[in-house]
Formats: sequence, C-alpha cells, structure tokens
Amino acid sequence: MRDAVIVDAVRTPIGKRNGALADVHPAVISATVLRALAERNNFDPSSVDDVIWGCVSQVSEQASNIGRNAVLTAGWPETVPATSVNRACGSSQQAVSFAAAGVIAGHYDFAVAGGVESMTRVPMGSAAQGGQPAPTVLLERYGVDGFNQGVGAEMIAERWGMSRTALDEYSLRSHRLAAEAIDAGAFDSQLVSIAGLESDEGVRRGGTLEKLATLPTPFKSDGVVSAGNASQISDGSGALLLTTSDIAKAAGLKPLARIHTAVVAGDDPVIMLTGPIRATELALKKSGLSIDEIGAFEVNEAFASVPLAWLAEVGAKEDRLNPLGGAIAVGHPLGGSGAILMTRLVHHMRDNGIRYGLQTMCEAGGLANATILELL
Repeated sequence: MRDAVIVDAVRTPIGKRNGALADVHPAVISATVLRALAERNNFDPSSVDDVIWGCVSQVSEQASNIGRNAVLTAGWPETVPATSVNRACGSSQQAVSFAAAGVIAGHYDFAVAGGVESMTRVPMGSAAQGGQPAPTVLLERYGVDGFNQGVGAEMIAERWGMSRTALDEYSLRSHRLAAEAIDAGAFDSQLVSIAGLESDEGVRRGGTLEKLATLPTPFKSDGVVSAGNASQISDGSGALLLTTSDIAKAAGLKPLARIHTAVVAGDDPVIMLTGPIRATELALKKSGLSIDEIGAFEVNEAFASVPLAWLAEVGAKEDRLNPLGGAIAVGHPLGGSGAILMTRLVHHMRDNGIRYGLQTMCEAGGLANATILELL
C-alpha cells in the first residue's frame, strides 16, 4: 500500500504588514520557496505531477490561480501543473492533505503543497468587497448579522472563563518562546531568505502585561481580545515536497516524516474558532493514538483564546503546545500558515526525536483541519 511522506519542508521568514516583504509580489514570495525546495533536494521540477497552493484572498495579485503563476515565476517547466485552494486559514494545510491523498491514490508520484498570503499587498477581506458572502437565509439560520472571528474569540474567552490577563500572559509566552527559538537557531534549517529578510520579523522582545493591558478591545467594549493577544497581519509562504517511501528511496531522497492521519471538521460557524477541538478528537480517534503519545502540537494562534480553549478541552501537556511560539509572535499569513506551521512542526520533530506531532488550525465558517505526522 502506498503512503505519503514529506521529503522536505521550507518557508520564508514571516514579514510584518508593511515590512520587509511589502514590495514583493506574492507570486515571487511563492516562487522563492519552490525554487529552494528543488535546489535543496536536487530534484528536477519536471518530475512534479502537481502543485497545490493555498491562498485565501484570491483577488488582485493573488488572483488567476496564484499556484500556477508561482510555478511559472519560479522558472519551473510549463509542463508542471498547479491549482489554488481556499479553506480559509487552513488553505495550505488542506493543500498538504490533497497532495497526500493524491500520492496515496497513485495519481501523483511527486507533489508539492504549500501556500502564500501577502496581507500587505492584498489586504484581508479584499475578496468580499462589494458583496455579502452570507445570504439572508444563512444569517437568519443563526440569528446574526454576520460572522466575525474576533467576536468568536470573545465568545470563547467568555465560555471558558478566560481573563484579559490570561490571554495577555499567553501572548507573552508566544513571543518569549519564538525569541528563544530564533536565538537558538531552531528555524535556520527551514528558512529561505528573501528581500534581505533572514528571520521572522514580528517577534517582540521585552513586552509586559502592563503594555498589553493598554491596548483596546475592538470586538467588545468590555472585552478581553486585543491586537496584543491575537495573530499578526503578515506576509509569507511555505512549501513541502511529498512522495511515497518507495519512490523517495529509489530517487535517493530521505523523507522527514509520514502523513499519518489527516482530517477536517466542521463546527459552530458563529463562535467559529472551536473547530480545532473537534478536529483533534477526530484525528486521535482515526489514528488510534492517545493525546499523550503526541509529542508536539501546533495549534494556530489566531487568537490566544483558541489554543487556551483547545488546551483545556483535549488534556494535552502545556509544554508540548506551540513550543516555538506561534502566530501571535511571528504572524499569520492566512493561506500560507498551514504550510508554515507544518514546516516548523516537522523540523522540530526531527531536531528533537519526536515520533508524533499534531497540527490543527481554526478556519472561517467553523472549520478546522488536523494532521498527525510520524517521524521517519
């Protein structure tokens, strides 16, 4: 039976909004990781059967199949096909799942999965300008005027009894762990420099609870969610090369990890961000693994309340959760984040001899992906 393995995973450093990557077209950002993937592994891009590319705001510079434009911008052969997918924030994690399924089914021998988002050049919400994505009948079903992730983050904080201090303390943890990881060189082997950017740009050092407490709470006048305990608006990209164990061996490639289990889950679209809890439960049930067998977790830090609620419900050990910091510190370039998180996860597993790792992300509409990797 065919399997799906990750041969390599690379990413750009994550740039701040209006930061180092502000003048770089998203197809060029994408092409940077595609070229690096081929160069690092000395493989011929013409052997790639498909490139599956995640992107959320597929308008303006990210329109017209950004995946295909990335392939051509990278200078890869015109014979290499590509498609672009959108499962909101989980777009490039879903791209990996689609690529893995294609490899296992025999449709692909080699596939590249990844994604990009330039939130500087194509601002969040651009795709919905001029229209209401949710029709009246859908809004009436839930008795709301619209769906808002920030409001959902506030609802989670209220449901799980989280204080502003607890969220801000988690934010400081994210920045501290990310800074420690950068200083220790934990990301060096996975990063591809671009536009002079060598390291994740958004990490803040020396933050305090007092500073964070001064920030407004835009989603609720007496709320607890602020820009300081939410993910940063960012630019970046990541890419992974997938094949089977047998094909990798024949090609002289040494895989990093196997795609052990992949699931997607749906949950309440109003509170919206609790999907990772259900997705994790589904992934563990499908895999036959227990929570204690998972040595590292990447739970996307869209808002601090998301991983904190996840932690309270699934019973994982806190020190295994986002051990290198997360999106609150380094940023969340939407369609690129799934591939970026998986790149961080698989390298962390390799560097620390961790057999199983789990990644999950909340997504608009109450969705969530969860993927379990097994170290090889």
